[in-house]
Parts: sequence; structure tokens; C-alpha cells
Amino acid sequence: MRNDHVTLRSTAVFDLLAPRTPAVPVKVELRYDTRDPYAIVAAFRTGRAGWVEWVYARDLLADGLLAEAGDGDVRIRPSVEDPESVLIELNSPSGHAMFEASAQELADFLDRTYDVVLPGNEHLWVDVDDALTHLIPNDLG
Repeated sequence: MRNDHVTLRSTAVFDLLAPRTPAVPVKVELRYDTRDPYAIVAAFRTGRAGWVEWVYARDLLADGLLAEAGDGDVRIRPSVEDPESVLIELNSPSGHAMFEASAQELADFLDRTYDVVLPGNEHLWVDVDDALTHLIPNDLG
């Protein structure tokens, strides 16, 4: 486990897509934190004071830049209509949203995460004892 934690942040604008209406730009903050080296956080601005965060695998983003990826709440795939864009589909019990984002911006952010933690080396950043402490109740004794 490493102690020199790093958090990367990048701001982007994704277009919220809906049938028969113009795309709506949405501010998104992408975060990568070595305390959770397998994950990317995308925080979507929902209004003046609100943010909605989605956490998904870094590998899902990498795979989705090249081909359709994901079979759960988050799906990512290259746009058929625009090779410079990626489609990000989010599903939850409260709704469904489809976003279009710049493939280059996402690839650049992903490359920055690789500069910090190479793929396959994520386990070197995980503190197993700390993770177990959060999973196991403290009042067992």
C-alpha cells in the first residue's frame, strides 16, 4: 500500500441527449483518487447547488472508448455518428440519461490516471486492513 495519495480532477461538459429536443450541456467533474484506484467518479452538476455522483470502473471507461462496454447501470460506447464522441448511458431506479462526451477529453483524463497508477498496479494502492475495518463491525468483541 502506498501513502502518497493523489487526486486528479478534470472539468468537462457532456451533452445530455433527449429525443426531439436540443442537447443540453451539463458540467461534469471527473475525479480519480488513488485511495480507490479502480474507480472513476463523474460528478454531474444538476442545478445551482446540486451534484449527482456516479462511480464506475476505470477499466469500463478504457474499454468504452474503443467499443461498447458495460452491462449494468453505466454503459459507455463510441458514437456511431461522430467518431470523436463517446456515449455514456446511466440507468438508475429514478431514471435514465444519455450523454455525449468528447472521446479525446476522456482519453486524456484516462491517460493522466495511468501516469499515476499503471493498469494492473491498482492493488499496490489498496489498504486491505483499512478496507476490512470498514466492512467488519467494531463491536464484535
